[in-house]
Amino acid sequence: MFRLIEKLFGSGNNEELIELLKKGAVIVDVRTPFEFQKGHASGSVNIPLDNLDRQFKLLKVKKRPIITCCRSGHRSGIAASVLEKNGFQAFNGGSWKNVRKAASQRAIN
Repeated sequence: MFRLIEKLFGSGNNEELIELLKKGAVIVDVRTPFEFQKGHASGSVNIPLDNLDRQFKLLKVKKRPIITCCRSGHRSGIAASVLEKNGFQAFNGGSWKNVRKAASQRAIN
């Protein structure tokens, strides 16, 4: 049960996120442009969930792990699953605030 919740809403495990970020992971925020404009994790790219499948080519060029995020972790969980099914190494980072916190902790360490 916990694994399902973790997959859907992100683990909140900042150590894992920090390690992925150290390895050059790309942060993909799948919220709408309006939501993204209100605040986002530094260095993240905004690819709304509805447009994700049209951006596979762009993401494949990067050849790095992908951390997805959104407002609550639900949409990012869907995005991570879609990306994994299409051959990407994807991780649900949960909320964008959680990912922002991990990114700032990475910068400190």
